[in-house]
Amino acid sequence: MRIILFTGKGGVGKTTSAAGTATLAARGGARTLVLSTDAAHSLGDAFGVAVGSEPTPVAENLWVQQVDAQQKFERSWGDIQGYLMTVLDAAGVDPITAEELTVIPGAEEVLALLELRNHATSGNWDVIVVDCAPTAETLRLLALPEALGWYMTRVFGVQRRVVKALRPVLAKAAGVPMPEDNVFDAIERLHRDLEQVQQILTGPDATVRLVLTPETVVVAEARRSLTTLSLYGYRVDGVIANRVFPSHGADEWRGAWVTAQQDVLAEVRQSFVDLPIWLSSYQPGEPVGADSLATFAEAAYAGADPLAVPSGDGPMTITRTPTSAVLRIALPFAQKRDVDLARHGDELIVTVGSYRRLLALPVALARHTVVGARIEDGSLQVRFRFEQEGAAL
Repeated sequence: MRIILFTGKGGVGKTTSAAGTATLAARGGARTLVLSTDAAHSLGDAFGVAVGSEPTPVAENLWVQQVDAQQKFERSWGDIQGYLMTVLDAAGVDPITAEELTVIPGAEEVLALLELRNHATSGNWDVIVVDCAPTAETLRLLALPEALGWYMTRVFGVQRRVVKALRPVLAKAAGVPMPEDNVFDAIERLHRDLEQVQQILTGPDATVRLVLTPETVVVAEARRSLTTLSLYGYRVDGVIANRVFPSHGADEWRGAWVTAQQDVLAEVRQSFVDLPIWLSSYQPGEPVGADSLATFAEAAYAGADPLAVPSGDGPMTITRTPTSAVLRIALPFAQKRDVDLARHGDELIVTVGSYRRLLALPVALARHTVVGARIEDGSLQVRFRFEQEGAAL
């Protein structure tokens, strides 16, 4: 099954790109679902039809879904929310305010990812296309499963045992009820589900596609996105440059815009030299409906297969010799000054700008010593010497 996530800066046309790609997939005979994880749902507007919280057929082989957070909330967060509301009630917070305070920020996006997991494991689809939230929200969301995994591994088990053993004492000392087992079970279930989401989205048939417009600020954000997505193990398979002015027939005023865009597009080609770059011309009107979206996508891909799976290595590879190994983590555009590396036990802590990844080392490397690291050819290369005992970096 093929999964493609579309993301980019707000307003660059990622919804149109996602909807157009899904329409082409469906017309090629693939049972296709296009799913929105953006709180500002626009897929229904793109197809010009009313779209519900369950898969809605909009054309042959094509279904659209905009996840309703309220309907999906209960299973993943209901027990946790119930406990938090009892704590707030004990603190004197009125019920309406307590309910508002116990809805996690970004809940809709998280639940949409859980819905993606359900669809990906159902066997009902050949292709799933995801219209993601704008870049910053998407990056935080895709980092969530790993961050929660660290908490569950390091803290949660101890915390659960302590609370279970000392619940009456802690409740009396704190003046609020302590969580019961169903709350801990709900947190563990949420963690397992998000962990499976990450496994699916970093698998060989899942990729991220960047959408941008030929503007310097937008391209700079796309470069940072490529670096961060690679850091977390997500594979980017191409770039759609949207709203490109046609060069022919331009008057003096439009000619200046064409020249400016061509300069930025040259920068795009240099920046994403190893990725396919698809160009979409500026449209006289916004594509609405399956036919218009298909026409938009056909022109953008210009005969290329929109579902092609990229070949080559993923964002992380290991090269071994009899006495050493090199762990390579793709970090395109990262500079040495932007990267910090540390080792803690069996983990590498990689920080790039404001993003941090705690990378559990493979068993084959965990017991060996880190002897050096460098940024070269768009990747972080960490060298290990094969020894029985490891050492801190």
